[in-house]
Amino acid sequence: MKAIKNSCIFSALFLGGFFMQGVAVAAEGVEVRHLGPTHTLVKVTGDNNYLLLPVQEVFEDDARINVLADGKIAETIYVRLSRTKTDYTVPFDLTPYKGRNVVLNIVTNQNRNSVRDAQDDVCWDEMVLTDNFDTTNTELQWRPVYHHTPLYGWMNDPNGMFYKDGVWHLYYQKNPYGSKWQNMTWGHSTSTDLVNWTAQPDAIKPDGLGSIFSGSAVVDHDNTAGYGKDAVIALFTSAGTSQMQSMAHSNDNGQTFLVYPGNPIITLDSEARDPNMFWNNETGEWNLILAHALEKEMLIFTSPDLKEWTLQSSFGKGLGAQEGVWECPDLFPLTIPGSDKTKWVLLCNINPGGPFGGSGIQYFIGDFDGKKFTSDTNPDGTVATKWLDFGKDNYAVVSWSNAPEGRRPVIGWMSNWQYAADVPTIQFRSANTLPREMELFSDADGELRVASVPSPELAKIRGKVISTADNKKISGKPSSYKLPADGICEIDMTFQAKENDLVTLTIDNPKGEKVIMKYDAKNHTMSFDRKESGVVDFNTKFPAVTSAPTFEKDGKINLRIFIDRSSMEMFGNNGQFVMTNLVFPENPYTSLSLESKNGTAQLDSLKVYSLNI
Repeated sequence: MKAIKNSCIFSALFLGGFFMQGVAVAAEGVEVRHLGPTHTLVKVTGDNNYLLLPVQEVFEDDARINVLADGKIAETIYVRLSRTKTDYTVPFDLTPYKGRNVVLNIVTNQNRNSVRDAQDDVCWDEMVLTDNFDTTNTELQWRPVYHHTPLYGWMNDPNGMFYKDGVWHLYYQKNPYGSKWQNMTWGHSTSTDLVNWTAQPDAIKPDGLGSIFSGSAVVDHDNTAGYGKDAVIALFTSAGTSQMQSMAHSNDNGQTFLVYPGNPIITLDSEARDPNMFWNNETGEWNLILAHALEKEMLIFTSPDLKEWTLQSSFGKGLGAQEGVWECPDLFPLTIPGSDKTKWVLLCNINPGGPFGGSGIQYFIGDFDGKKFTSDTNPDGTVATKWLDFGKDNYAVVSWSNAPEGRRPVIGWMSNWQYAADVPTIQFRSANTLPREMELFSDADGELRVASVPSPELAKIRGKVISTADNKKISGKPSSYKLPADGICEIDMTFQAKENDLVTLTIDNPKGEKVIMKYDAKNHTMSFDRKESGVVDFNTKFPAVTSAPTFEKDGKINLRIFIDRSSMEMFGNNGQFVMTNLVFPENPYTSLSLESKNGTAQLDSLKVYSLNI
């Protein structure tokens, strides 16, 4: 208790004016006092909206900043404060602390021999107060045009998505204080068309139980939780010393949330995360699926009120891909085409262990009785591993709840944990994939699988036709077609290839940067080679060739390829095979060429669309 009492006495003296003795002034309204090689106090005396914190990304260790308001810890954040140079600044919002004494109690992990060494860090001179933080896009080269991105900072898993009153809500794992993972918060964006997104204030911030990891949100139509009809209820993982499941509710359509005072609502004796809940019409209660991460299984719960949960069963031990951690689950029914029967689909995001290294999404098809999920099996009784995407850059895929017209739209994080923190952007890191609709289909062997179909809203952004071709032979020599000058487009093409033929698509720019896609008619596979796609040397795991089975046997292929500034998403045969891959060309791709190894392939149709954004 002695140390605690001394700390309280010091805080009182500090806030009462003792701090002013020997103070160093970093900028107007900011006072800095170094107390030791790793300990610094920063007092904010100005009345501005933001304190800009300088960041240098090269350091692996974040400074721990306890924000004191009137002597009490209000929040704790972690920032890679600049030491020798500043890569960018991030805003600390002071508006909640207007009229209060604000002090940042900063402890760094950087080795220092003396206070004098610590004083030389450039961050102390570059902390400034401002009333505005400029989020204007500064990275036109690779910032996507028609994909969701954060205004600034780090983003990973999509969270808590729901649809209500004509608005699609997308929450996401966000670091407000840097472009690498830390300070996990629920960022928030909204859209009326799944293409154009408006940034909203952060929705749920770290609290005494820890950071805010992934979760889900629902519209409580029947007021089962007691917060009113159509209240929005969010469940998420509180990640502190342990991982626990917590709840919050919103009565303003998801703009702000009040954290449940009885948190946590689910605790286990081992690591579990990413709760995904839904109302089960058949059983008249709530279901929740929770990733038992290190055990590599999913846990299934039931509840009448979203607060009290009962564990009913588990699924997945020893099944499917088991190399990595199981996370970000989803469970939903889909109708079997041509029938009135349904099957349940369980999405299981896994890292590592994806089909081409790092992150990936496997899924299981089966039956669910409200308490237990049972996967379909092969004739020999085994459960096949099925992948939703055969690229490297689609992860943490989950669906929107309360979607209209029986739709099951999903979205993913468009990156891979192998290199997500190394991609060559600074203002922001990571985008979301395009929205996709989940559908069932039977492959050429009659096996039931899940298709990822581009959401219908994407057809509405098609603009001018840049190139077109119909009923044309694909010869052994390349035939070239123009792409828009900015490279941002959709390519929609259909071709047929005979057995033993190989159809090659090359998308390139005058600099010689290129992506090569090949359809192998004999083996019924499509490959995607990005080894020469542009900047690829930021991580050895990035240059890669991915390959997908095409699930057909007749050589007929339709491709929709969406190209943005730093991504390509290929949807084959109405989403029956999909590859999502990042690319970082130094100049836009402006040309598409086609050729056939044997000269026997036929191009039925080709259209290249510019996009109206």
